Amino acid sequence: MSHFHFELQARDGRARAGLLHTPHGQLQTPVFAPVGTQATVKALTPAQLEGLGATLVLANTYHLYLRPGDELVARLGGLHSFMAWERPLLTDSGGFQVFSLAGRRQVDQDGVTFRSHLDGTEHRLTPEKAIAIQENLGADIIMALDECAPPHDREYSQQAMLRTHAWAERCLAAKTRDDQALFGIVQGGVFPDLRAQSAEFIASLGTPGIAIGGLSVGETKEEMHAMLEVLDPLLPQERPRYLMGVGSPEDLVNGVLRGVDIFDCVLPTRMARNHAALTRLGRLNLRNSDFIADPRPIDPQCDCYTCQNCSRAYLRHLIVAKEMLSATLLSIHNLRMLISLMEDLRQAILEGRAAAFARDFLAVYRKHRPPEI
Repeated sequence: MSHFHFELQARDGRARAGLLHTPHGQLQTPVFAPVGTQATVKALTPAQLEGLGATLVLANTYHLYLRPGDELVARLGGLHSFMAWERPLLTDSGGFQVFSLAGRRQVDQDGVTFRSHLDGTEHRLTPEKAIAIQENLGADIIMALDECAPPHDREYSQQAMLRTHAWAERCLAAKTRDDQALFGIVQGGVFPDLRAQSAEFIASLGTPGIAIGGLSVGETKEEMHAMLEVLDPLLPQERPRYLMGVGSPEDLVNGVLRGVDIFDCVLPTRMARNHAALTRLGRLNLRNSDFIADPRPIDPQCDCYTCQNCSRAYLRHLIVAKEMLSATLLSIHNLRMLISLMEDLRQAILEGRAAAFARDFLAVYRKHRPPEI
């Protein structure tokens, strides 16, 4: 048996439940991965992550390449050892961060030249370099270098897609470690024909998993859903699908309903640092004066440490007092909310009631959801 393989256990409509085997353990899918950009999920220890049920963490190639450096991480035993996380890890290619550096980067057929946001120094990222960095970091799942285009620009989307395809082939050729799973990335903006073309090409490369990039980058929810519906029948059923950078509760549910297995997003921890709590009845802004003397937990049905031990009043006090603990407690809750949502959705798939679960969840969530915080 190889280091990495995927077992599809059940399908309910397009929704899928599976087991993803990696060198650092087994993942039950669908799965949400907290984001540890700088080799840490902000405000949380690895023990806290394990305690709230996290099984997969994403780390950022661009940031770790610039600081402390991938070669240093390799000398210190790799990213798992460096950040004291012994469960599965996923790294992105660094491409999205580089391409978001407006005015600081220049793309050509061979790669991209960019200036560091830290000190302005010039760097060069090619498919081969992206693989070398990720091999030094040592994550279980690694990404091919891709180019993320503005979703509504057809000409740019087509050019970026073709460049992404060429770079994926070069990433495959550059890969040397057999204990890492390289995922190719589907691009194509919001154009069904481009997405279909990209899915066909990336699937033909035979990578053990396939990522879906270039969504949740400015298009509407309806456009994102439409692209996922285009891709579902075109992607190999026996390989896991990873929707990059998507993680609101409604997006997770809608993504699973359309065949996605893996998600990641900074949203739950970023919201926690901005005083917001995710619940299945919508979002709460705990800085509001409504919660000054509220003795209830964030969510009476939640089993996380925060909800078992802390009142809304206490959390609001920490926020107003600018205590760091507020970010930790809210991050624990927000991540547990998404992880438990995925656990419940997985169980619904196994029992053949995914559509009913999603319908009920979305009806309540939409009804109670306040304006964006």
